[in-house]
Amino acid sequence: MLLFLPGLICDARTFAAQTAAFADSRAIEGYGLADSLPAMAEIVLEQAPDEFDLFGHSMGGRVALEVFRLAPDRVRRLALSSTGVDSLGESEPAKRHALQAIGHEQGYEALVDAWLPPMVADDNRANDALYGPMRQMCLDKGQAMFDAQINALLMRPEQASLLDEITCPTLIMTGRLDTWSPPAQHEAIAARIADSTLVIVEGAGHMLPLEAPDAVNEAIAAWLQRPANQTTTRQPALGEAE
Repeated sequence: MLLFLPGLICDARTFAAQTAAFADSRAIEGYGLADSLPAMAEIVLEQAPDEFDLFGHSMGGRVALEVFRLAPDRVRRLALSSTGVDSLGESEPAKRHALQAIGHEQGYEALVDAWLPPMVADDNRANDALYGPMRQMCLDKGQAMFDAQINALLMRPEQASLLDEITCPTLIMTGRLDTWSPPAQHEAIAARIADSTLVIVEGAGHMLPLEAPDAVNEAIAAWLQRPANQTTTRQPALGEAE
């Protein structure tokens, strides 16, 4: 099975084009009000089969890395899209708290309308059929979920060192016009993972699966053709029931 993990104030709608294209796939609807990345990873693992391919977008990429940390032998293939692995930067808390303040002081709709537009390439933002449903998805999540997920991002564990441990076939991809998690950031991630493929999608911003569904599906199809890691069954310890 292929599992998709959505990002900040997003849900399974992010991957509608992907779950329609790949029969043995589904998107995690969300993480409830979980306020840490490890807690989100536990939610994913509770819903996952014994072995699975894993595609994480944006914050979902960070969740995917926590899933890998907790259960590396269950992840057959890994895809990290429009994401990052850096630890908390000096200016990051103030920027994220400023967005929260917009919601609390001006209303959640004002927060979404401040946060979402820079995430989408200009041409795609002008496409009402694309941008309208995307905006509504984010509006449906609400301030409480935004606050919980911002806390998860601000309290995130160190993840960069995990890259050196990843041996399964890994797809790294982002949009050429993604200013939030730009191509150079993904080039650096791919360079740290032994069996990785880097895909940069022209004309797309941060909301890649929605902005460029055909290109994303093409990259996924090629990734799924690569031989997956095979789980080695652990032998029971002496005296342990088989």
